[in-house]
Amino acid sequence: MIKNIIFDLGGVIITLDHQYAVKCFERLGLANAAQQLDPYTQGGMFGDLEEGKINASEFIDKLSNECGRQLSYEECLHAWLAYRKELPQRNLKALRQLRKEGYRLILLSNTNPFMMHWANGENFDGNGHAISDYFDALYMSYKVGMMKPDPMFFRKVLMDEKILAEETLFVDDGPRNVAAASQLGIYTYCPENGADWTQEIHAYLQKEGVLV
Repeated sequence: MIKNIIFDLGGVIITLDHQYAVKCFERLGLANAAQQLDPYTQGGMFGDLEEGKINASEFIDKLSNECGRQLSYEECLHAWLAYRKELPQRNLKALRQLRKEGYRLILLSNTNPFMMHWANGENFDGNGHAISDYFDALYMSYKVGMMKPDPMFFRKVLMDEKILAEETLFVDDGPRNVAAASQLGIYTYCPENGADWTQEIHAYLQKEGVLV
């Protein structure tokens, strides 16, 4: 019986626009932005930021060096937030409903201080609520020091939350992330970026099958 649902942020809760983000970083002066930015797991200085190896200030310095000019925090924030295409209200409504039904909701995201500057603020949902108002626990890669699809990231959540893999569903738009969770015995559901999962997840929970 599923008791816990772990959600990804980008691609599931919010719809991502990877190409627009690439364009915004290119406008900052990053010539090879398309090669450096990844839709699911970042590498290079972007990965170092999301894994917590460098902080926001250090990232700005590194990006400024590659762009050939000193960038401001606001410029970098704007470029990162270009990943946000949409925050469908149906998703937020579904999260509220799932919690009412007794499911423990956990956020597990490869993310960074810039994205969470927005998500942790009252402007997240447009109604004065931060993302923490929709979840029982938040696990962010740059805080934890690990990134999906590292199995240790999933193991940490299971241990810290004192939950069982066989009682947990993981929802993520990244096939590699879903595969890693599945190897640990966690049920998985892999909707495409921006897909409406709000009805299918209830159908899944009712039949306790596995959606891939």
